[in-house]
Amino acid sequence: MRDRRLPALPASHAQASRAPSRRPRTWRLSALTALLAFATALPAAAATLARIASPGDVLTVTLESQHEDRLAYRVERKGTPVIAPSRLGFVLGDGRLERNLELIGQSSRSVDQTWEQPWGERRLTRNRYNELRARFAEKPVDARHPGRRIDLVFRVYDDGIGFRYEFSEQAAKEVRIRQELTEFALADAARTTAWWIPAFEWNREEYLYSRTPLQQVGTAQTPLTLRTGDGLHVSIHEAALVDYAGMNLARGDGDVLRAALTPGNDHSAPVVRATPFATPWRTIQVGERAGDLAQSSLILNLNEPNAIGDVSWFTPAKYVGVWWSLHLETETWGTGPRHGATTANTRRYIDFAAANGFRGVLVEGWNPGWDGNWFANGWGFDFTRATPDFDLEGLAKYAAGRGVHLVGHHETACAVSHYERQLPAALDLYARNGVDVVKTGYVCDAGDIQRQDRAGGPVVREWHEGQWMSNHHLRVLEAAAKRHVAINSHEPIKDTGLRRTYPNWVSREGARGMEFAAWGNPPNPPEHEATLVFTRMLAGPMDFTPGIVSLKGRNGQLLRSTLAKQLALYVVLYSPIQMVADLPEHYAQHPDALRFIQDVAVDWEESVVVDGEVGEYATIARKVRGGDAWFLGSVGDDRPRSLRAPLSFLEPGRRYRAEIYRDGAGADWETNPFAFARETREVGRDDVLTLELGRGGGQAIRFVPL
Repeated sequence: MRDRRLPALPASHAQASRAPSRRPRTWRLSALTALLAFATALPAAAATLARIASPGDVLTVTLESQHEDRLAYRVERKGTPVIAPSRLGFVLGDGRLERNLELIGQSSRSVDQTWEQPWGERRLTRNRYNELRARFAEKPVDARHPGRRIDLVFRVYDDGIGFRYEFSEQAAKEVRIRQELTEFALADAARTTAWWIPAFEWNREEYLYSRTPLQQVGTAQTPLTLRTGDGLHVSIHEAALVDYAGMNLARGDGDVLRAALTPGNDHSAPVVRATPFATPWRTIQVGERAGDLAQSSLILNLNEPNAIGDVSWFTPAKYVGVWWSLHLETETWGTGPRHGATTANTRRYIDFAAANGFRGVLVEGWNPGWDGNWFANGWGFDFTRATPDFDLEGLAKYAAGRGVHLVGHHETACAVSHYERQLPAALDLYARNGVDVVKTGYVCDAGDIQRQDRAGGPVVREWHEGQWMSNHHLRVLEAAAKRHVAINSHEPIKDTGLRRTYPNWVSREGARGMEFAAWGNPPNPPEHEATLVFTRMLAGPMDFTPGIVSLKGRNGQLLRSTLAKQLALYVVLYSPIQMVADLPEHYAQHPDALRFIQDVAVDWEESVVVDGEVGEYATIARKVRGGDAWFLGSVGDDRPRSLRAPLSFLEPGRRYRAEIYRDGAGADWETNPFAFARETREVGRDDVLTLELGRGGGQAIRFVPL
């Protein structure tokens, strides 16, 4: 970060100041005058405006005024700098809002509350923070230009901070944000490692994570995960992305990370808002372990409480469906001899779901529009009727009679305005037929969302994470909530914790999922899931679609996974809806694996990150909501690992039967992926298990109280 102190004098000057002077007095005076003039021209030292610490005095945020009354903040953890002085401000339509700002008031408060998630990785979430509100005004230029006002709000937790800007109602009534000047300057930038994926590339969020020094980060999406030279773990993201452009991070001079807002179709201003309004929270999570990041509830806590009322109609569950066969290309989305979405084929999946206790059946390709080049012509989709070979009403009744629900599917191919015009009728159709979860899709190249404000009008292009799409997703959620329908978005806008405010937004994709294991070039590597836990999953649930027990993709491509790892993914990668993604006939070949998938829960009372390192391994334990059983999942990378798993998360004074599903002797994703063993043993909270993972391996355990 920029050093605001006076630079050291050159050595010749320093030596002259110590040696006896043989120069005339007049020379010494002129030299002193010049030095004073030089010092006056340099930036003044920063002045502290306000300071606030977290409830446990772990993190401290200092707000300060720099040269030309520019605002900056810095963050310390137990006295050690984490974020060096970092600038704040905007470039607005009516000029820069960053200089000549004076503090006109401040207030603080403390909050300690506990709220209950209707579903989630834990039932009860503690929201404990100290808040600072600082009010600023520009120094007036003249009577006609009194200066703009803005508030800065910081919420400081023991495991991270959130801050946002709040614009009050102004004479202009509208703010055009051309650029956000928010910075994140890592204090230990030279020794910091980053895990990141690129922003503004064609394939949205579906990239493998790069692990590089911070100095090699280009423009990155968030969450961005960092590890300092001292081993501190940091994640930069945002919370409550509402009516605003998604924030990316661009590395600038001195390895400072700066906000880079996703553009809209009006490239001069990514965000246009009527006042008053607040920006999303800019978030910095901080922990000693990688697991501390995954354990944090900061992102959720910074969102507003439930805005849609009772959601008890949503049931966390597992689902099967016409999906993996499409990626194997043994069946097709389009109609014809290999059409997957037929009445007969769907009945087969309904029967499989009913026989094995799975609630949902997803069917992709059920509606007109898939024939031909649907990727380039989403305007041909009809979401209000089925193809002739798919009896929606009849299948819904058949499923209901077997205790199963159809899972809906709306692929837009990015013709988003076309989809919105059909949305009410499409959701009504599903609601009438008991479809209470819908998977939406936005398959197209990034920046190619098709927006048409009036039928027959011009079509303009938007980005998946621009302001307009931020609002589109909320329109879908609100329309769905009125009909008691939950949404699972694919090719989505990033997750920023809005499931707290809209708890019918139950999951989403937003990263490389299992389909890349089927046909990706390159496919997902063995360390992919152990990376996701500490990167993408910090944002929220992911519909990863695990459970491929055949361990093969298209044309026999090997998954970089053992059989036991596919089971562990149900615990490690959280989602309240989990797909049992393989074909029914493949599960018949692996009854022990199917048994664990039948038993594993999807809704949790508590979750504990037992251990983990970014991109190496992750071990997570979760307690069943409304029950006493615990589950543990552990996944590794491309090397064999022997991991310790203390069972201190189990209840004191109780013994448990540990049902262990593990890699067998010699397990290796490449040479021996089906090496698999199932065993039981009695354990308690004082025990420590040794988890032996093969290459690309994993282990899954169910703990049942005795």
